[in-house]
Amino acid sequence: MELRDVMRTTPATRAFTDDDLPDDVLYDILDAARFAPSGGGRQTWKVVVVRDAATKAAIAELYDLGMREYVAYLQAGLVPFVASDAMRDEPPVDLAAAREVPLAAGMTTHLASAPVLLVILFDATNTSAVDAGLGRAPVTAGGSVWPFAHNVLLAARDAGYGGHLTSVLARQEPALRELLRIPREYVLGTMLPLGKPTRVLTRLARAPVEEFATVDRFDGAAFSR
Repeated sequence: MELRDVMRTTPATRAFTDDDLPDDVLYDILDAARFAPSGGGRQTWKVVVVRDAATKAAIAELYDLGMREYVAYLQAGLVPFVASDAMRDEPPVDLAAAREVPLAAGMTTHLASAPVLLVILFDATNTSAVDAGLGRAPVTAGGSVWPFAHNVLLAARDAGYGGHLTSVLARQEPALRELLRIPREYVLGTMLPLGKPTRVLTRLARAPVEEFATVDRFDGAAFSR
């Protein structure tokens, strides 16, 4: 596919057919994705390729717990885990109670049934977080791993496969760490289920450039052609 076609037709895919994702195809996807930029060119990502059915099911259960918390925010009319509140001592919803409320059917089952889960970690001892100490949640460290993760999605789309990035699994990172034997210095960047989409989208709805780009200042004129 042409690059711009791939960029314009790569959705978040959460429904997969029973088709496998062969190792040679997955290897080619990762081989293409590795040319993503990273802080200092350090390439601090580590990918755990999960195919074992029991391990996928365990990850799906952890993800399910995080999604219950996420849904509790939505039911309260709030943006889930909004970044501006990341430093507050107490969450605005009862997360312990939320974890006891089952989700609607089908919200997380695609994880256990996907051919492969890619758990993408990065080495926190070798990745810069230059916005640390600003009194808000630091986010720049993710810039050293998310371009790689998105490259995975683009390369997968080009090969006829799909998936989605998810950060919800971070809600259960300690349990994930134990499950996958993740060393202390590595932290979760994102997780991607990958497989053959049940439906191939050819057009996505997104805000036009004029809605998010301004000239010279935050409150400047909308950038347009």
